[in-house]
Amino acid sequence: MNNSVGNTARLLWAGLRALLVLTVVCGVIYPLAVTGVAQGIFPDKANGSEISSNGKVVGSELIGQRYDLPLKKGQETAAPDLKWFQPRPSNGLGTNSVNTQYKLILSGATNRSGDNKELIDWVTAAKAAVVKDNSVPGHPVNPADVPADAVTSSGSGLDPAISPAYAQLQVRRVAERNHLDAAQVEKLVEQHTDGRILGFVGEPRVNVLQLNIALKQLVNGA
Repeated sequence: MNNSVGNTARLLWAGLRALLVLTVVCGVIYPLAVTGVAQGIFPDKANGSEISSNGKVVGSELIGQRYDLPLKKGQETAAPDLKWFQPRPSNGLGTNSVNTQYKLILSGATNRSGDNKELIDWVTAAKAAVVKDNSVPGHPVNPADVPADAVTSSGSGLDPAISPAYAQLQVRRVAERNHLDAAQVEKLVEQHTDGRILGFVGEPRVNVLQLNIALKQLVNGA
């Protein structure tokens, strides 16, 4: 009887020691080591790839933001503020009263099939809106020139970037709304176009937040 109790006590004590050691190693030492290495090698990415403007953090280069006008009485969806470059559509999975920049509570796609009527209606309406919003006197937008990312959300629903084609499509509208020369805005887009990673991975892209920060600086300096 005494041997059985003693063996049980030893096993419990061994298990407790293992628990304490693993808790310290995996729950304290390892996270601190990983955090220290990350902060030492790539602190910007470790801190969320924050983007600052005038000394204030205004977002992350990994998460998209919307640029809308204040919601008017009776409106369910705010109209886009057309003086800014617009991101991809954000057909999200829910709303969040805290995150007012991008009203999503989950990252994910809408999971509609290509022949889904609701998706077709979304894309058709989005394409018509892109054509209407970006057509300026003397320079109407050809519906055939509207790129796919202008009318569809990304797989995550949080994509911070648009294609150079969609950015170029918005140049004349942004220039007109901000009383700028189109060549100035076009140069801004070129300066903020990132190429393929390592020269072959992914597609060229334009980070909308970074582009709009540069646009604001251009407008304020104009």
